[in-house]
Amino acid sequence: MKVLVAVKRVIDYNVNVRVKADGSGVETSNVKMSMNPFDEIAVEEAVRLKEAGIADEVVAVTVGSAASQETLRTALAMGADRGIHVVSDEELQPLAVAKVLKSICLEETPDLVIVGKQAIDDDSNQTGQMLAAMMKWPQGTFASKVELNDSKAVVIREVDGGLETVGLSMPCVVTTDLRLNEPRYASLPNIMKAKKKPIEEKKASELGVDIAPRLTVVNVSEPPKREAGIVVEDVSQLVDKLKNVAKVI
Repeated sequence: MKVLVAVKRVIDYNVNVRVKADGSGVETSNVKMSMNPFDEIAVEEAVRLKEAGIADEVVAVTVGSAASQETLRTALAMGADRGIHVVSDEELQPLAVAKVLKSICLEETPDLVIVGKQAIDDDSNQTGQMLAAMMKWPQGTFASKVELNDSKAVVIREVDGGLETVGLSMPCVVTTDLRLNEPRYASLPNIMKAKKKPIEEKKASELGVDIAPRLTVVNVSEPPKREAGIVVEDVSQLVDKLKNVAKVI
């Protein structure tokens, strides 16, 4: 069984994100970058499947600039066998990434694709679903547990009302939620070994897919500062504040 995992380079989740002065986006110069946390969970799940003897090969894929190869090396250090780097200096939107991943899937023919449910930079939560639709594969989103048996995947999904269990025929696409697992830290020996693992480079322009953006960012701004709360003396005063000040009732 071959498992394909997609990873993305994003601003580290510990960094306090700053908006550019011109409002065109967020500041990424001299900012610490790391693998998207949900993608770390996806890599961990794929590696665990290999360690359990269920998967034979784990292939990590990233789409982005030359700097994205560092993120790919992290996936290899966590246990992926090889990497594919689709080089593009453009900022690709979810639809474009899904098209690129479709091209990779047609070439690699994986049995299972695992991606993070969303990236913490744009929070789109679209790539996995778009890829499944393009490939006409079943999908299990927001997975908190994944079990594979007899060419089928049983996925427990986190939904608004609680948990939902779905059975998927393979190949399929699974997107990971926070409670699926706890990603491991890459040890120094594995980091050194990852430097020798193969990474295949491809150019996005050579894949024959249209990666032109469909959305335009008009403006990016800081959220308004939250005002301090107040203490009310009784229920009638609370109702008055909600009705006449907050205007929510």
